[in-house]
Amino acid sequence: MIRDFHIAKKDQDIGYYAGYVGSSFMFGRALTSFFWGLVADRYGRKPVIMLGTISVVVFNTLFGLSTNFWMAIATRFLLGSANGLLGPIKAYAIEVCRKEHQPIGLSVVSTSWGIGLIIGPALGGFLAQPAEKYPKIFSQNSLFGKFPYLLPCFCISLFAIGVTISCLWLPETLHKHNGLKKEECDSSDDIEATSNHSGLKEYVQVSKEKEVSSNESLLKNWPLMSSIIVYCIFSLQDMAYTEIFSLWAVSNRDYGGLSFSTEDVGQVLAVSGFGLLVFQLSLYPTVERLIGHVNVSRLAAVLSIPLLQSYPFIALLSGLSLSLVINCASVLKNVLSVSVITGLFLLQNNAVAQHQRGAANGISMTAMSLFKAAGPAGGGALFALAQKRQEASFLPGDQLVFFVLNLVGFLGILCTFKPFLALPKE
Repeated sequence: MIRDFHIAKKDQDIGYYAGYVGSSFMFGRALTSFFWGLVADRYGRKPVIMLGTISVVVFNTLFGLSTNFWMAIATRFLLGSANGLLGPIKAYAIEVCRKEHQPIGLSVVSTSWGIGLIIGPALGGFLAQPAEKYPKIFSQNSLFGKFPYLLPCFCISLFAIGVTISCLWLPETLHKHNGLKKEECDSSDDIEATSNHSGLKEYVQVSKEKEVSSNESLLKNWPLMSSIIVYCIFSLQDMAYTEIFSLWAVSNRDYGGLSFSTEDVGQVLAVSGFGLLVFQLSLYPTVERLIGHVNVSRLAAVLSIPLLQSYPFIALLSGLSLSLVINCASVLKNVLSVSVITGLFLLQNNAVAQHQRGAANGISMTAMSLFKAAGPAGGGALFALAQKRQEASFLPGDQLVFFVLNLVGFLGILCTFKPFLALPKE
């Protein structure tokens, strides 16, 4: 898309401009996430979720109609500003699950997000420029011929319309009980149910310490803030990797890339999405029960380091061996990334009571979005730099890119240990 806008003077500079488009969404979301979290705490999770899906319908379609670089930047920024989905969704997943099922609940959220990051580029790879790829179906004079990137955006917007309609039947989890004291209607984490003789359930407060701390400023809640900081570090790495992977895969072999077509990239990402879904819904809950969500995050982050550093050497392969290895590496990398994020989701949402959960996720989304805004821009700039230093004696070409990604991941691993990371009290 950036290449067709003719804003980059050289092919090696495309990464810079692609990074700005990716960052504009996250920057817009960073400005409004806390606001949407407060709205979710005051008016409920459901209205914010529905407004978010409606914003996808409107601004995602406009993005597909972009005719220049600045229109693409503006529509992505507006989409990010109007989209407060992820924070309320995380709170919702915690609130509809019993404690023992919360890992699978948040695993569904992080898996959905991870699959979205995979299927989105895959759809782009298959459906972008349809008049060139499928001339028998789409002519150059058709709407999708004049706007070559509208078709994938249009398909996603149609899907978002269906999601918006289905949300009408979504039950609200934030309940206001005006006749009860505040401490009597706190989150399900703070209360236990006991049955009386008539079979009705009466709710009894069991954690006075958490009741007091739940009214403190969220910024003074170190278990929350420390988990948010670690989350931001890994989000920065993950977003930069997402940006870099597609650029690296389609770049020429002379520059250390794979010389893949957009269809080839789409196939790799589609396989990754399926593998991620299978792992998170079947194996993650079992692994989490055996070693705990913090240890899952640490182990996944450690395993990511040798995997990422092997990517430049994968580019030396060709044919069937390249296809098999890059598909396996992509599946494994996305499984590890989502496993890290799921564990941090659990820490954040267990560190606060229900009436603060929307605001807490809003703070998390604001901070994370700022880091993710830096991810595509930084990743694109780093990739463009690496393209120009193919003959360097130290970390030539793309070896520099994946080495820097690993430095960020190593910093994140260090922050998962005490005294930096504080675990929420049960």
